[in-house]
Amino acid sequence: MITRKTADQIALMRRAGKVVAEMHEECIRASKPGATTADVDAVARDVIERRGARSNFLGYHGFPAVVCTSPNHVIVHGIPTEAVVLEEGDILSIDCGAIIEGWHADAAITVPIGEIDADSKRLIEVTRASLEAAIDQVVVGSRLGDVGAAVEAVAVEAGFSVVREYVGHGIGTAMHEEPQVPNYGPPGRGLKLKEGLVLAIEPMVNAGGPETEVLDDGWTVVTRDGRRSAHFEHTIAVTEHGPDVLTLPW
Repeated sequence: MITRKTADQIALMRRAGKVVAEMHEECIRASKPGATTADVDAVARDVIERRGARSNFLGYHGFPAVVCTSPNHVIVHGIPTEAVVLEEGDILSIDCGAIIEGWHADAAITVPIGEIDADSKRLIEVTRASLEAAIDQVVVGSRLGDVGAAVEAVAVEAGFSVVREYVGHGIGTAMHEEPQVPNYGPPGRGLKLKEGLVLAIEPMVNAGGPETEVLDDGWTVVTRDGRRSAHFEHTIAVTEHGPDVLTLPW
């Protein structure tokens, strides 16, 4: 069922969103050569505890961490571990979520580890730009297809591909609500966006082909061709004044 949120409910989601933004800030600082992905998870846990929030990732279908840490060719759902040590030149996608008074927020960012090559910088920049293009479509009267088409247009024009098996989603009192939000497809089709709808839009863009594989842990999703992937996400409300990004730090 698709639900529309009231102004008061969106305000609670914004509070959760600020916790997510702070988690990202701390995780970025922790993401440096020599750190482990478990170190990144640890600082996110500290933010959750200090802000009196709950994690919507920890325990979700058995997921064992507060954040997803996905380096290089890992697209999404990487599990933090002491065994993965970040190295100069890596890129790392960090997906965070938080709950305040029962209301969820969810966002992701891809960051460089030290100095990275030009191709990786471009992949990150294009993926961020594809999310920004999608956010511009989150206005009353647009169609859901306009959002996915905006992501795909930016990525494909740059020579990259968009993951199709994993998509964005509605969000509210659950982390994953209807509708699904694909990062591809024709514009002008699908659900008409109305005030109060809140979406988690999350482009996953691959340097190579769009094909994916899931590792034996049942969580970690990687590119089939082994090339790098980037992931950006924000939680956005549809308002009469345009898109309202709830997972910003201000």
